[in-house]
Order: sequence, then structure tokens, then C-alpha cells
Amino acid sequence: MKNRDLAKDYVHRAIIRLKALETLYLEKGYADVVRESQEVVELCLKALLRDNDIATPRIHDVSSIIEENKKSLSVLTEAELESICKISRTLRRDRELSFYGTEDLTPSEFYRKEDAIAAKDQANIVVAIVRKAVEK
Repeated sequence: MKNRDLAKDYVHRAIIRLKALETLYLEKGYADVVRESQEVVELCLKALLRDNDIATPRIHDVSSIIEENKKSLSVLTEAELESICKISRTLRRDRELSFYGTEDLTPSEFYRKEDAIAAKDQANIVVAIVRKAVEK
């Protein structure tokens, strides 16, 4: 049996996290804005999959699963699907780097205001698209 409320809960929690992004941004925690934006997107895309009875794998970027199941996700336009998949792939690349860094990269020094703004904007786009689909 499908938990009908789980997808809506994911979206609700993603919306709450959008507010947290603003706090991180105001504190100039740009690397954390990037990391948390990825988590917002991940929650939303998993909500979309769950809402459409598509198995949700325990991976951070589910864009390939969404692309494989486009026909089942007809509630979204082709452009919306392409947009959310591209955003997911983009933010996934920065997930670990923005959190842990590397020997030659310190996240707080590497990520800039522009990166944070772009990540926040992308998270907001995905939330808007998925919210519309899940709360239909």
C-alpha cells in the first residue's frame, strides 16, 4: 500500500528548507546554500516519483529515473521534466564538494554569492514545479 501523504510531506519539508536557505544566504554560508539546495531538489524529485508510484532509489540524483518514466509523469510538460532533471544533475555534482571540500578546496572560500543565488533559484523552480504536480 502506498503512503499517500509521504509525497506531500516531502514537498512540505522542501518548502520549509527553502526558508532555511534564506537564513544560510543571509549569513553568507554560500557553500551551505548550495548543499541544502541540492537536498531540497532531491526531496522534491523523490516526492514526484512516490506520488506516481515509481520506486524511489536511495541515491541523491534521481533524474535518470525520471527520464526513464516520462510517460508516467505526464502531469508535467516536457520542458518541466527537462528543467528539473538538469537542475538535479547540476546540484548533485556539488553535493559533497560544497559540504566537505577537498585538500585543495575549502567550501567557504570556493562558493560565492552567485553560486548561492543560482542554487536557491534552482531549488525554488523545482519546488514550484513539483508542488503543482503533487498537490493536484
